Amino acid sequence: MQNSRDAAMSLARLFADHKGGDVLVLDLAAESGWTDFSVLATATSSAHLRGLARYADEWAVTNKVQRLNAPRIADDEEWVLIDLGDVVVHLMTERARAFYELEKLWFKAQSIRVEAPLPPGGLSGGAPREGA
Repeated sequence: MQNSRDAAMSLARLFADHKGGDVLVLDLAAESGWTDFSVLATATSSAHLRGLARYADEWAVTNKVQRLNAPRIADDEEWVLIDLGDVVVHLMTERARAFYELEKLWFKAQSIRVEAPLPPGGLSGGAPREGA
């Protein structure tokens, strides 16, 4: 298995690739005794939240990482916490993210913003225009 930083970054890229918004990795090693990293991502809906959680589950199985909790996700859920030991994942709706402001709670932590890579050809997804 990879180290906890690599695991956190891998999960963050996974969420960004699946349209998770405002994806952040917080390095909590110096701030917390119970985890090294937190990964935060914003879901656009409860269905999107469940989908991102499913991708995290699949990632854990593929990478042989044991989940330390197994939350049941209700249809109207706004926050899912996935405890992977050295990495804790927080998947939240925009409303929950704004209300709980976890970034402010861990303001001393180094944060790394992760965004999905641009598709080939840039934002338009197509070939460059002539004269551009």
